[in-house]
Parts: sequence; C-alpha cells; structure tokens
Amino acid sequence: MPWRQLKLRLSASECEVAEALLWRHGALSITSADAAGQPLFELAPGEVKLWNRVTLIGLFPFETGLDRLCRELQDALPNSPREIETLEERQWERVWQQDFRPMRFGERLWVCPSIHVLAPPDPDAVNVMLDPGLAFGSGTHPTTAMCLRKLAQSRLEGLGVIDYGCGSGILAIAAALLGAWPVFAVDHDPQALAASRENCRHNGLQEQQVIVAGPEQLPALQVDLLLANILAEPLLQLRGRFSALVKPGGMIVLSGIMEEQAEQLRKAYSEHFDFEATLLDNNWVLLSGRREA
Repeated sequence: MPWRQLKLRLSASECEVAEALLWRHGALSITSADAAGQPLFELAPGEVKLWNRVTLIGLFPFETGLDRLCRELQDALPNSPREIETLEERQWERVWQQDFRPMRFGERLWVCPSIHVLAPPDPDAVNVMLDPGLAFGSGTHPTTAMCLRKLAQSRLEGLGVIDYGCGSGILAIAAALLGAWPVFAVDHDPQALAASRENCRHNGLQEQQVIVAGPEQLPALQVDLLLANILAEPLLQLRGRFSALVKPGGMIVLSGIMEEQAEQLRKAYSEHFDFEATLLDNNWVLLSGRREA
C-alpha cells in the first residue's frame, strides 16, 4: 500500500503549531530533521532540542485528503514551504538489510545484522547479531566503532562491565560474548531498554548474563570496566557516579566526545583516573583510563 508524505520547512518556533495540525488531520507519524546543516548536541540525558531550521515530515495513509490541511497550514504558517509526495510500499526489512552489512572490529569481533540471510563471514569469530531498531548503536558511527575495537583488544573473561547509555545494547552484548560477566546494560530511554533486551535474545544471552536496567535500577556495586558512549556534557555531569562505579584498578572508557572537548573531559576525570593515549576517529575521541587505587 502506498503512503502520502507531507514535508514542511519551518523555524523551530513554528514546529509546535505544525505538529498539532498534522496530528489533527490524521498523521500516522511525524519526524523532524535538520534543514540547514546545523550540528546539534544533546546537553543532558533526556533533554530535547531542535535545530533553528527544521524539516518536519508527516506520514499519512494514501487515501487521506490533504487539501484542507494545506489550507490551514497556509493560514497559520504562510512563509513555510511544503511539498507532498507519494511513497510506494517497500519491504523495509530488506532495505535495512541492504544498508547494514557485517562489520569487523579487531581480529575476533564482528557485528552482523540479525536478519541477514547469510551466515556470518567468520562463524568461528565472536559475532554480535544486531537489529538496532529505534535505538542508537550499530557500529557504523566512529564513537561506537572505537568502543568495539577497544573491547576486541581487551581480555574480558570474568570481568564485571557496565555499558552506561547502552542504546541498542551493542557494547554490552559484545562484552558478554567476549566473556565478561556480569554485564549491565543501562539507559534512561525505554526504547533503548526494549531494543537491548531483544538484541540479547538474538544473541542467546540470558537475563542473568546481561542485566538490562534503568539508571535507578542499577544496584550498588563496582565493576572492572565501565563504558559510556554518550555525549560530553552528560559525561561531565556523571563523573562522580562513574568514578564510584569503577573498582580500584578498573577501567573506564568514555566516547561520544569531539576532539575539542577531550581535554576538558580528561581533566574532569583525572582526579580518579590515569588516562592512556587518546584514540581519534573523524574528529571523535575515545578516552580510556585506569582507576587509581
């Protein structure tokens, strides 16, 4: 079945009015995207911001008449360009499968799409079978890729690990398959927790192997390794909690950091951690350090 898509170009202040009109006229979904090439960074866990110029996209059943909606948009937002197009029905799982191919990290770790019709390229390797769903983290972004390479180079057998800001669960699952136990996959986003649980099932991991939980559900403990692939500002805010979660002699791995933010993060954590050489990939940085005794 085809669909109809209405695309608007707006200022951030106009989005609330436009969204209300789209929902009122039967939109099945509404998504937003950057309309002017403006970088946008989340400032704190759960905070939502918009670009200055936004492309707002409403998806409608094909039979929906959009003339009245367009008239109301013209009255409310006369200076906002809009266009309507028809989207043909597609087998979205196959499209996703074509875009997401198996990826290798280090000598022994692969990330493979869980719906791929072929066997993993190296059946004897550690293969993470992944469906990101609506959660961030497939291994294609430099921040995730650096964390995966770091895990692939580490000896994790029997180590306790926290993946804080787990997204799809990719780092927690990779750590568990590489021998870590117990592993905690932590996120404040319910979609991320649902995606992590589903991906654990794809990989045959039991609930006691990877414990998926919100931050408030994390028990009082200290682990051998804490991974946090989030963003610089939350990393700064959470430095006290993260320091307390890592046992003396344990490791912390911080990613989601741009090159110009790295020194500030290093200084903020240096009270408790001695850092190794910085890893850099396309202006993104990974910091790893060992907790002082």
